[in-house]
Amino acid sequence: MGTTHHPNWLLFARTPSDRSDSPRVIIYINIHLSSFRFSLCNDIINHRDILLILFLNDHVCYYIMNVYSNSSHTALKYLKDTEVNIDNILVMTGDFNIRDSLWNTSFPHHSSISNDLIIIADSFNLALLTPTNPYPTRYSDTIGEVNSVINLMFL
Repeated sequence: MGTTHHPNWLLFARTPSDRSDSPRVIIYINIHLSSFRFSLCNDIINHRDILLILFLNDHVCYYIMNVYSNSSHTALKYLKDTEVNIDNILVMTGDFNIRDSLWNTSFPHHSSISNDLIIIADSFNLALLTPTNPYPTRYSDTIGEVNSVINLMFL
């Protein structure tokens, strides 16, 4: 029900058009990086579950994308169906809500939604970051339910 504000962090969030359009993603940037002149890019992607920011380095634009993929995978469908040509995305990260054996060796199944995510990342010339020490990114509150990996980063 709101975001945390801290004087050492710049907060980027999309302004909702109405109450049902509240954003579900934000990006925090440390103020020590403010010389890169970060800016929200709603003119390129304007979706409640996708946040795109740009920054400048040596007069070149680079992008960071944060994604929340709900149980219907609305954000992924948007990215797949919308032809967005963005060069220089350095990072795409988020809660993709996809359990898959590709990034969670303890999960025995593969999902077609994972294929869509990999195709989207590939269209931005990004590859899945695989940790050297894999740990779950979501810990279940339900006894007997297995922890999972649903938060991913593409570089």
